[in-house]
Amino acid sequence: MRMLRVIEFLSLDGVLQAPGAPDEDTEGGFQHGGWQRPYFDDVLGATAAEGMAATDAYLFGRKTYEKMAAYWPTVPDEDAYARHLNSTPKFVASTTLRGVEWQNSTLIEGDVAEEVGKLKEQAGKNIAVLGSGDLVQTLSEHDLVDEYFLAVFPIVLGSGKRLFREADRVRRLSLVDSKATSTGGVILTYRPG
Repeated sequence: MRMLRVIEFLSLDGVLQAPGAPDEDTEGGFQHGGWQRPYFDDVLGATAAEGMAATDAYLFGRKTYEKMAAYWPTVPDEDAYARHLNSTPKFVASTTLRGVEWQNSTLIEGDVAEEVGKLKEQAGKNIAVLGSGDLVQTLSEHDLVDEYFLAVFPIVLGSGKRLFREADRVRRLSLVDSKATSTGGVILTYRPG
């Protein structure tokens, strides 16, 4: 069975909204887009490369997919991230999209939890969820997340969408790995249980 890994950049107060660019996600009047960029370092880069090597499928919610699909196909294949993201199968959970155009993308139609469960049963490496905060809520509610890879940075944003929102029950996690970055962040890997 494949492992489903949720991969998130978080502020110290748990905000995951718009880490990459000022206009990435301004929903709710969020004005801190791009907050994570100053914290990227070689430790995070090396860890991301290890994660890509262990991943052979991506799962996105609609909003994250649309942002990624607008950017990564325009980046030359000399960029290792672009080469990997463009060539790896991508699955998109959306009730509003009618089609997906980014190469190797498949639209999940029907019950998301059921379809993701089927994906996990297939042979292969890890399935990675990048961003996609709303989708992560659904996956968590249905106990489909096998691992949370959280890069937490020393910034308090005070507002924005958070990874862990209202929950229907207590969920305990076990720390399986941690490492510090050179920019004051910590990379934490947790598994349910």
